[in-house]
Amino acid sequence: MPRTRTVTPELPSEIGVYDGLSYSLWLPNTPARGGVVVLHGAGSRKESHYDFARRARGAGLAALVFDQRGHGESDGPMDGRALDDVGRMTDLLRSRTGTHDIALRGSSMGGYLALISAQAVNARAVVAVCPAGAEGLRRGLAQHRFAFVADVAALDAVLATHDEHDAMAELENVPVLILHAEGDEQVPVEHSRELAALARSARSRLIAVSGGHHRSVQHDPDLQAASLRFIERALAAPLT
Repeated sequence: MPRTRTVTPELPSEIGVYDGLSYSLWLPNTPARGGVVVLHGAGSRKESHYDFARRARGAGLAALVFDQRGHGESDGPMDGRALDDVGRMTDLLRSRTGTHDIALRGSSMGGYLALISAQAVNARAVVAVCPAGAEGLRRGLAQHRFAFVADVAALDAVLATHDEHDAMAELENVPVLILHAEGDEQVPVEHSRELAALARSARSRLIAVSGGHHRSVQHDPDLQAASLRFIERALAAPLT
């Protein structure tokens, strides 16, 4: 008989709903040295990023992962509340941890949302994984290519108003780490190179990975570790 063993995965410290948003909170065993709000991509859900949340907790950071509206277990369609929802989750993480030092980490559509909301939520750092662009998201909405529930007119108005290039150029004191697979078939790596060229913080970086695809970077253990080191350094740096 082959040997078998039961593996019990690490579970969130707290699972709940806040203002209609379903979230999971991951707290380290010692007081958190900061926190990170994790933003998933179009058609995804919070559970897809539990691997990163576990690694963040292991690094002494609190992590909050939530379902965007129109996704997973959150209420209502994704609509004009998308940016306010990032603020709600950031405030919730701050209230649960007692720390103001929060970073944003987003993938694809989540990367776009992280960039355009970072200034409003006073994020200390941003990690954007294969970040989507407003124009590409608008085309996807218009062509009904996304597998999530949306108020198309309301969400399109948000996308039309907030350009990721403008947001990147305004983040003077916020370091941004952009990760992108050169083999990405959905968002060309050139988009991230354009964004990186607009970075104003000397601590910002672009890591372009040979090969891969649109989802490969976000789950790569080495790149997750690099993301956490980037966040840790940013949170430890003095405010300017």
